[in-house]
Amino acid sequence: MVSPPHEAMHRIFQHDPGLFSRVSRFLGVDIPAPVKATALPTDLTETNPVERRVDTLLRLETADQGSFILAVEAQGKKHPDKPASWAYYTAYLWTKYRLPTALLVVCQDPATARWAQQPVSCGPPQLPTLTVQPLVAGPHNMPVITDPEEARADLVLASLAAITHAAEPDVDVILKALSTALRDAPEDVAKPLIEFTAQGLGKRPAKNLWRNLVAVDLSFYTSYLAEEVRAEVRKEVRAEVRQEVRAEVRQEVRAEVRQEVRAEVRQEVQAEVRDEALTQGEARRAAADVLAVLAERGLPVSDAVREVIDGCDDPETLSRWLRRAVTASTAEDVVSGA
Repeated sequence: MVSPPHEAMHRIFQHDPGLFSRVSRFLGVDIPAPVKATALPTDLTETNPVERRVDTLLRLETADQGSFILAVEAQGKKHPDKPASWAYYTAYLWTKYRLPTALLVVCQDPATARWAQQPVSCGPPQLPTLTVQPLVAGPHNMPVITDPEEARADLVLASLAAITHAAEPDVDVILKALSTALRDAPEDVAKPLIEFTAQGLGKRPAKNLWRNLVAVDLSFYTSYLAEEVRAEVRKEVRAEVRQEVRAEVRQEVRAEVRQEVRAEVRQEVQAEVRDEALTQGEARRAAADVLAVLAERGLPVSDAVREVIDGCDDPETLSRWLRRAVTASTAEDVVSGA
């Protein structure tokens, strides 16, 4: 998937095609400023479909040296297949447009930049045939623009400097200089450069600094970063609100469940009390039967024995005592040994 830094590293040349001429002096070459620039289709697919797309493709026309084709590639890391692709791009564009073709590779990683600028030949050592050696812009040769006045003199170059130094220690100072310089720029000039810079920083720590600088120094800006900040804040607030709502719902559900459980427990307790009442009633009737049998047989019942019989609430024990009462010699024999 194409990343925001990848897009920013090449699309900034679409935004300002003259940037290549100004960048070239840092690359050791002298490319005249174009008097006209035309964006060309980036699809280099042939009739037999093998899809090949260059990142940015421009036709630049100069006053003294005529026209040439500029292909801009953003390279985030080393890739063994890229040199062959670059050779294809340059050969194909040269054949299609019959114009000199230049290839610029923009990197944010010094190791990738060193790898990209090495010449690669498609032929045997003794027959190089076609050698590709792109111009490379990266943290190793792009200027470290820390002076707001220098940044103000070329805002697009300052933005590219921030993008190519996104992972370098100097990026904080570059971003502060750029944000200061953009204060005085017209909104239609500042907005795209703010977006290019934000995209180029990707998810690096410098992105947070740039967002804060934009919020403080460029309060008019309400597009890309503002929406991103809004999305982040919305996510944080959503988490907070979720906790609050969860607590509220938990209390509501707890009250509902409490009512349900209370109704269930009430039914259970009613059943238990009903069973206890029935058991007590049976026990009283059984105790009365034991005393009635003893009275029928004319056996005297002391107060102590009567209290034991009346105080028993176990139906099985009272049933056993009733059987004993039929044959026992004394009332005491009925309850002895329980």
